[in-house]
Amino acid sequence: MKPEQLRMARAALQIGVRDLAELAGVSFTTINRFETGKSGLQLSTAEAIRKALEAQGIQFLEAGQVATGPGVAVKG
Repeated sequence: MKPEQLRMARAALQIGVRDLAELAGVSFTTINRFETGKSGLQLSTAEAIRKALEAQGIQFLEAGQVATGPGVAVKG
């Protein structure tokens, strides 16, 4: 997961950092520091955040994958 993916996912769901932190069971400062590029994420934290977002309907894509619904992608 990249910081911009996380920001886009939150924007799509219209939820704040604190809301996502509660859903994922992680610290809001962890999410904030990751989104702003100040730190990375431990694998277990990234998985918790991803699972929380996917439970809300977010689909993460790897290069070449196609979304099953409307969305945006970062050209890398």
